[in-house]
Amino acid sequence: MKLFPDQLFKHLTPVRQCYLLFGDDPWLVDSSKQQVLKAAREQGFEERIQLHQETGFNWTELLSEWQAMSLFASKRIIELTLPNSKPGTEGAAMLKDLLAQPNPDILFIVLGAKVTTEQTNSKWFKNLDSHGIYLPCNTPEGPQFQRWLDNRIKYFGLHLQPDARAMLVTLYEGNLLAADQALQLLQLLSPKKPITAEELNAYFDDQSRFNVFQLADALLTNKKNKTIHILAQLKAEDTALTIILWSLFKELNVLSKLKRAQQNRENLNPLWSKFRIWDKRKPLYQDALNRLSLSQIEHMQAMTSQIELNLKQQGIEDWISLSHLCLLFDPVAHNSLSHIEL
Repeated sequence: MKLFPDQLFKHLTPVRQCYLLFGDDPWLVDSSKQQVLKAAREQGFEERIQLHQETGFNWTELLSEWQAMSLFASKRIIELTLPNSKPGTEGAAMLKDLLAQPNPDILFIVLGAKVTTEQTNSKWFKNLDSHGIYLPCNTPEGPQFQRWLDNRIKYFGLHLQPDARAMLVTLYEGNLLAADQALQLLQLLSPKKPITAEELNAYFDDQSRFNVFQLADALLTNKKNKTIHILAQLKAEDTALTIILWSLFKELNVLSKLKRAQQNRENLNPLWSKFRIWDKRKPLYQDALNRLSLSQIEHMQAMTSQIELNLKQQGIEDWISLSHLCLLFDPVAHNSLSHIEL
């Protein structure tokens, strides 16, 4: 039976004969395994045997462990790691024979890398799946990652403001281990009070001379020299490019919505409140709105997305393109820089 990791807790009492943990996300694989092990110990599975398929692995060793009587406990856990998720002909036959006669005193955990559809349709995999639960432990993306993050925030009892949550999504999508460690840190530093993005930035980058919020203010007011100076300092201090891109996404998204409302002659007051733009910061946004057209703002949004795409897919930290993007907050620069392709 195929389940997703967040459903596992519902299928641990009693534990099944077999759990298949295959995927490309180390955090999900380990987290799922620890849940199974904890439930198994509570149900009397005390002895744990760990086997690893590698060059020269003898499959009869697995058979011997399956048939052996435990010296220490009546119930045993056998973990088998298949690094390539392929047991081979001998292994496939062995796995079939083992589960032909289910043993309630053995819990069998099989771990491996991400499997293809062809592999899940193979006889050995279907045979294991029919005796237990298959958990695809692949790194969630997009809305799936956001749901995972929301569940972990709830698990740690944290109270994050929407801007802080959005910042975490940008910073840690694709890296569950780092995200979970960050949430553990926040639980220690601020277990009860609501956390804003500005406070989040202070927690993770409190040694910086400048921060992304100062950069945003310089961009909104078109202070080009100060912008480039702050950007250079952030780079020198090894500020993560994802943090800067998150800030730019946020500001450009707000500007685009304000600009559309302005063009439609709508009252901006509800939007000031919605985006939590207080009176002392309204002149900064008003300055940018008076200076930039909607098409220029949308062009910068597309450019920001491309820089982020290059970073996440190819590992390219394109600080030069980022500098060009920051200069585009001056409408004059669009005449000479907007044509540059990333």
